[in-house]
Amino acid sequence: MTKKIIRIIWIGFAAGFIGFILFIWGVSVNFLGLFGELPDFKALENPQSELASELYSADGVLLGNYFRENRSPVTYNELSPNLVKALVATEDVRFEEHSGIDLQSMGRVLFKSLILRQSAGGGSTLSQQTAKNLFKTRNLESQGVLSRVPGLRMLVIKTKEWIVAAKLERSYTKNEILTMYLNTSEFGSNAYGIKTASKTFFNKSPNELNVQESATLVGLFKAPTYYSPVFNPENSLRRRNTVLYQMEKYDFISKSERDSLVQLPIELDYKVENQNQGLATYFREALKADLIKWTKENLKPDGTSYDLFGDGLRIFTTIDSRMQRYAEEAVAEHMKELQKKFEAEMGSRDPWIDNTGRVIPNFLQTAVKRTEAYRNLVRRYGADSDSINIKLEEKKRMKVFSWEKGEIDTLMSTMDSLRHYKKHLQTGFMSMDPHTGHIKAWVGGVNHKHFKYDHVKQGRRQPGSTFKPFVYAAAIENGYSPCYTVIDQPIEVNIPGQPSWTPKNADGKFSYEKMTIRRAMAQSINSVTAYMMKKLSPRVVVETAHRIGITSDLEEVPALALGTSDVSIYELVGAMGTFVNKGEHIVPFYIDRIEDKNGNVLQQFTPKKKPAMSEEHAYLMLYMMRGGFEESRGTSQGVPWALRDEGNELGGKTGTTQNASDGWYMGMSKDLVSGVWVGGDDRAIHFRSWISGQGGQTARPIWVKYMAKVYADQSLGITKGPFPRPERPLSIEIDCDRYEMESNRFSDFDFDPRRDDF
Repeated sequence: MTKKIIRIIWIGFAAGFIGFILFIWGVSVNFLGLFGELPDFKALENPQSELASELYSADGVLLGNYFRENRSPVTYNELSPNLVKALVATEDVRFEEHSGIDLQSMGRVLFKSLILRQSAGGGSTLSQQTAKNLFKTRNLESQGVLSRVPGLRMLVIKTKEWIVAAKLERSYTKNEILTMYLNTSEFGSNAYGIKTASKTFFNKSPNELNVQESATLVGLFKAPTYYSPVFNPENSLRRRNTVLYQMEKYDFISKSERDSLVQLPIELDYKVENQNQGLATYFREALKADLIKWTKENLKPDGTSYDLFGDGLRIFTTIDSRMQRYAEEAVAEHMKELQKKFEAEMGSRDPWIDNTGRVIPNFLQTAVKRTEAYRNLVRRYGADSDSINIKLEEKKRMKVFSWEKGEIDTLMSTMDSLRHYKKHLQTGFMSMDPHTGHIKAWVGGVNHKHFKYDHVKQGRRQPGSTFKPFVYAAAIENGYSPCYTVIDQPIEVNIPGQPSWTPKNADGKFSYEKMTIRRAMAQSINSVTAYMMKKLSPRVVVETAHRIGITSDLEEVPALALGTSDVSIYELVGAMGTFVNKGEHIVPFYIDRIEDKNGNVLQQFTPKKKPAMSEEHAYLMLYMMRGGFEESRGTSQGVPWALRDEGNELGGKTGTTQNASDGWYMGMSKDLVSGVWVGGDDRAIHFRSWISGQGGQTARPIWVKYMAKVYADQSLGITKGPFPRPERPLSIEIDCDRYEMESNRFSDFDFDPRRDDF
């Protein structure tokens, strides 16, 4: 009887062993599709996980990421030893001894769970957990028919993880597996991988983590939300101390070290990375559209499209992080004070006013219909429903932007918040190296989280007097000297098929003085610019502006001389750069190259260049632009002498549209061309006083602050000095005394203000 029982036991054991072997084999080959697919050997050799694409500045600073899962990989050498010790002590103390499956640990779990009915913790090794992270072994996509059988699903999953873990151990070193685990794990707070987690919770690199910080992050593996140091700090502290006890238990730290560390609080430097934070937020968002287009137009070697949000691309831009920071500081410093001034002038009155200075009725009711909130309500309730207005006036908790108090947590309705935001002035700023076309700084607005619209490239507004240089560029190209003289007096321009045009000067007065066109541009005299437009014709001016770099449609009318056609900062800066770049136009340029995750260059970008005007004419336009600083009552005379000393030559042009809806300033040095716009999101929103709203007051101070910061940073290599003069002698005289003596041409007007025969 005993022998029979023993035989049965042996048969049962043998059958069980053979059955187990067959089961393992069946899972590994997915027999009859019962178990679900396993990753093939190629996938094991090249495991894939979503990697954030990284955006770098020209000076090597990480500007931001594009991601679905915010993950950037690190190597083992980039890990803190404290982190490695905390991980091994807590998750797999026998990591160095097993080959992917820890039979001792499995036996302990089975004994405690099945016999003692106690919680035994997990028996999974780091290799198994890495397999789970990499190949999503628990997703529905990897399940077979038997996964629907109660009790079998987890056995199949565990078996798959054993198989994959064993294969990983044969393909990778222990250090590589441990690094893969840390790179593929989720830490909560939209942090995937140890590099992002270290940055998110402690603003550190993984190699900078101390013992207690390492223990805090390792503690998150058990349950990222429940043990979050941000949302559940007591749970996190308790879990961190458990990790520290494990480290002491396995001799990674001493008892005295553990005792002192458990007394410390968790000190966070917490910031969840998103597109509203960090440097160049508007630039990063504007660039994203270009990058998505690039991924659709360029294919991988296997014929599939690149994925900006998962392929770990590395995009290197022309932005300089230092200059970008100076630009953002200049914008914030000036716009905060300008907003105060605007609100003081506004008082309790609404700033949306018509040409007569009266508040526009139903302005907000019209504006709200252009919002996504309104469109959602129409979809929900119907276009004519009373519920729309009720919901628009319904108070709810929200955070709104303010300069004085930062982000305010308050109760507001949609209409309240619209009123609040419409009262804020906006701005756009761009700075470019004119010799390379490289954009060095890009600020699209005052706060990307609350104002998404980009005013650098997306926005187009009337440039006002900043368009005048293109009129004078056409004049220079047609043989006029900067010394050519015109009288400042009323002029009427008549073109067949168009209404007559008689512009006024900004102050509504005419001096009846004879002045050079250089001084006229420096003082922004409308009558002289209109006269030159009449001499040249709108068609010639439009052709000149387009050739030099303006890409927007320009209306061929006399009033174009005063900047009535909308343009962007982006194209204005690019066009003005033609003057500094000796007449060669370079399309403003902001992507240097794109690499794959392994550092292979996928595309090296080159700027688009074309000859646009002669070197002599370009230099003469620089001489004209310098007039704002050098001529009496020039509109750049208010620029501090600290920027103009040491023999520095600068060019500049202010611009202000009717009713001061738009304030502009274009500034240039031998190394940089920059443009600024300031105004309301709607043209009806502006200072009531034209003096307060003119470009010299609203826009120019941003350029001044920016250039002061740039010149102060010697590491940038941006220096003061003159604009380079052409090697060949100028064929057009710019010494006005000599011009008057040698020229047989005189002003088209004499000094009699009563003449009206033009």
